Amino acid sequence: MNGQAIRSREETQARLDVLGAAVLRHTPEQRYTVADRFEALAAEHPDRTFLIWEGREISYDAANRAMNRCAHFALAQGLQPGDTVAIMLENRPEFLYLWFGLAKIGCVPALINTHIVGPALLHAVGASTKSKAFFVGDECLAQLDSVGGLEAMTARLPSLLVDEDGRIDKRALAANDANPPRALREGLNGESTFCLVFTSGTTGLPKAALITHMRWLGVGDGWSALFKHGPGDVFYCVLPLYHVAAGMSLLSQVLACGGRMVLRRRFSASQFWDDVRTHGVTVTQYSGEMCRYLVNQPPRPNDREHSLRMLSGGGINGEVWSRFQERFAVPHVIEGYGGTEINCGLMNLDGPVGSCGRIPFKERSNARLVRYDLETGEHLRNADGTFIECAPGELGELIAMIVKLPGIGAGRFDGYTDAEATERKILRNVFRPGDAWFRSGDLFRRDEDDYFYFVDRTGDTFRWKSENVSTTEVAEALGAFPDLESITVYGVAVPGEEGRAGMAALAMKPGRAFAPKAFFELASRSLPGYAVPLYVRILPEADITATFKLRKTDLQKLGCEPGPDGHPVYWLDTTRHTYIPRN
Repeated sequence: MNGQAIRSREETQARLDVLGAAVLRHTPEQRYTVADRFEALAAEHPDRTFLIWEGREISYDAANRAMNRCAHFALAQGLQPGDTVAIMLENRPEFLYLWFGLAKIGCVPALINTHIVGPALLHAVGASTKSKAFFVGDECLAQLDSVGGLEAMTARLPSLLVDEDGRIDKRALAANDANPPRALREGLNGESTFCLVFTSGTTGLPKAALITHMRWLGVGDGWSALFKHGPGDVFYCVLPLYHVAAGMSLLSQVLACGGRMVLRRRFSASQFWDDVRTHGVTVTQYSGEMCRYLVNQPPRPNDREHSLRMLSGGGINGEVWSRFQERFAVPHVIEGYGGTEINCGLMNLDGPVGSCGRIPFKERSNARLVRYDLETGEHLRNADGTFIECAPGELGELIAMIVKLPGIGAGRFDGYTDAEATERKILRNVFRPGDAWFRSGDLFRRDEDDYFYFVDRTGDTFRWKSENVSTTEVAEALGAFPDLESITVYGVAVPGEEGRAGMAALAMKPGRAFAPKAFFELASRSLPGYAVPLYVRILPEADITATFKLRKTDLQKLGCEPGPDGHPVYWLDTTRHTYIPRN
């Protein structure tokens, strides 16, 4: 696709219409749920392979029975339809068995990021979800140590350990592997919550976003219709299932076409293409960072000899994209833009390298690009108070009109479990009195052909290692550092890297020196690995002026180099477990 002449707007729209038609078949009123889809596949194709895990093939029927055993176990623990239940496991079959088993009995699984620790973890299973139970993999016990261990967590809510043999709380699951009564989810419909997925925000704590049955099913059906997936397709899952990329986008495509999924615990650049060839993988996902790792692997004579026909994802820059395609020649690399809770999306089906999508006719989309002032953090307005749409080349924030009409699921903003957090994501009276728009917090430019290019995040969140990092969360976690006068956290661009790396600008109390090793110990103990600042800048004095945001902007412009005043800069040395001066 890439390198070809740009398609007409009509051609692009025709392809988007195929996807849209499949999505719109799912409605708020429907009684058909995700659990119904899996049970139907297991009944119709019991012997077909659903999952490939560590060389073992697991059929749809076998997986369904394992899910049923989890469902009956949960019922025996007193869990009931409507209960929220937290799940914290790395990628492995038991994650799927628990997730879908709970959904079969009308519970709402909350998919916990396996990297979060401390207050964020307590918030995720407590205030944000009010979970009635917590299933945690034994591979995540270290994370529980940050809140006092499994025993301390159990004192807050029933916490059950899931070991690598599939036992729960050191018990083998009951032999009952029949589908639980359909009546347990009888009250569910398309707009009912299927699961909760966490997204980082500016509050410093993870927010639980609501994923509905119609949205989850619609994503898979839309992609499957557009790219003509079938039961012969083999999907490769290396991104974490607790993210919407793998846990919704990829998995929903598998179930839309009745395909099979090769599941890996995590991504391995050295193993990626061997897995693709061994299993005949046809579809997978990427992050920009993954693609960069792959193109930096030593060349092989069989680089172009593979079965992969499509990769989809986001965050790949133009240079890596071109190198990737030149080397591996994958027929379709689909760069897109979306989010856990966002009510619109972009998809580059036919356009220039570097673009994340096109809106060929804006009247067919609920998304708009509006002017945004980086220095003030405010949207620019006309004299009458309405927002100003961006012209080609102008920087602006992507917003999307919130649509809630009977019988239509598209354009809805389902929000979070926290009503206040939901309201903070809504702009009102944007173009006319009474309208409501979702604000993405993401900045874009568009060209004359209406291809969109991602630029950066607004506010206090940046992306690193395929994770959103809240500057507020990091600053709060590190604010207890001894002799600290002030701390400012932000993201900086690093040459050759995707996203932005974290930098903490510190001002120490007069007469006090910065202790690099102690700072490392606090950061590694208090934060997930991706959120630990890569750089530390030492400022001569605290910034306590009213122009704090402008000051942060100035610091960002310095990047990771020493400032004009000779501010020392340290960088993280993980091998020495400390920060060392940057030469």
